[in-house]
Amino acid sequence: MRLPAFRFTRGMTFRHALAYSAWFVVSYAAMGAIAWWVFVTTPLAEVRATILPEVETLSALYEKRGVDALLDALDTRREQPAKRRAFHALVAPDGEWITANMPAPPPLVQSPWFRFEFETFDGGVARENEAYTYEHRFPDGTRLLIARDTEDVDEREELIGQAIGWGTAVALALGLLGGALTSRAVGRRIDAIAGTAERVMAGDLSGRVEVRGTGDDFDHLAETLNAMLDRIENLIQSVARVSDSIAHELRTPLARIRADLEELDGAGDAATRTALIVQANESAARLQSTFDALLRIARIEAGRHALATDSVNLSALVGDAAELYAPGAEAGALHLATDVAPGIRVRGDRDLLFQAVTNLIDNAVKYTPPGGIVRVVLAREPERARIEVTDDGPGVDTADLPRITERFFRAPAQAAAAGQGLGLALVEAVARCHHAELGFRNKSPGLAATLRLPIAN
Repeated sequence: MRLPAFRFTRGMTFRHALAYSAWFVVSYAAMGAIAWWVFVTTPLAEVRATILPEVETLSALYEKRGVDALLDALDTRREQPAKRRAFHALVAPDGEWITANMPAPPPLVQSPWFRFEFETFDGGVARENEAYTYEHRFPDGTRLLIARDTEDVDEREELIGQAIGWGTAVALALGLLGGALTSRAVGRRIDAIAGTAERVMAGDLSGRVEVRGTGDDFDHLAETLNAMLDRIENLIQSVARVSDSIAHELRTPLARIRADLEELDGAGDAATRTALIVQANESAARLQSTFDALLRIARIEAGRHALATDSVNLSALVGDAAELYAPGAEAGALHLATDVAPGIRVRGDRDLLFQAVTNLIDNAVKYTPPGGIVRVVLAREPERARIEVTDDGPGVDTADLPRITERFFRAPAQAAAAGQGLGLALVEAVARCHHAELGFRNKSPGLAATLRLPIAN
């Protein structure tokens, strides 16, 4: 199956970049709105709060004392020092200007409030002005316009508007560009991972994801995937070796059974027939034993074995296992020495632990020559119980130590001994399901097997 090439415009990284850009734009707009409220809306509100009382006072003066009093008041207002320059205009009903310090008539508008731009000249130099203006109309049609200079507010308004507009455009452009570049870079790494997956699916188990050494998340992912691929490759190679071993182990008893049956068909005397039947039964029993051991290991490794988690007296269990093999060791001219610390308890399945310990002792007894010593030790360590079984046998080559728990593996020095090559595989399966540590080392001569189990609290 061909995996589709990564498209950066459809990738999650590009969408995240767009979302981040949108969030940035929204945040930027919110900041612009705050600046607008502080530097535009609030000053204009202050100007309105200043103009309205002036309009009320001047309107009342016009209605009570007439136009002359209003003109005097407007002249006084214009000359008074203030934070914002004062502007005014008084327009007769026929449109004639009565008085004004605005150079041009303001437009006629529906709303009484409006902003009016014009130029004034100070010493021959033109100056732009904007006046926030309120228009009051008297019953006789006369128009009174009262204003204050808001040129600084207009400049801020223009500056903030440009900042929001350009900032939004730049943020969107940079967001799209950054999203595209980032998504492209991420896409290349994803394509590399997808390419490795394709090669592995095609059967090339040696394919690995490139690690660039940057220490980023992709490198961490690549290292994890490579470790997984290493494990898969080792497992597949192990399965292949086990399959070959099973075929090899089963070929001999099956061939023997077939040969016995063929001889049985032509055998004439009863003694020969009986011997052939016994031999065939022994071969069948060996096959049954092999399949039972394989099934037991598979069930334990797959977690299908109902694992009991009782408190187990490990001291008594190790003692019983050693006692079970004492007669056989004595018959083989071996000395079975035990050193079992009392009162050590662990949590686990007693039957499985007993099988593991007996398999370790059986393995040691099997490969120890006559006159040798097999030692069984149980000692207490911090938070662990250590079971160690040592022998005086030929040991195992250092290169073969990592493989001795593989199913059917037989080291060259041990190939002549009886057995199926499944005992230590079973021990490893039991150790794994009990969260124990299993290790082996050569001690020249012989082999030392160590099983460490967590001590029950």
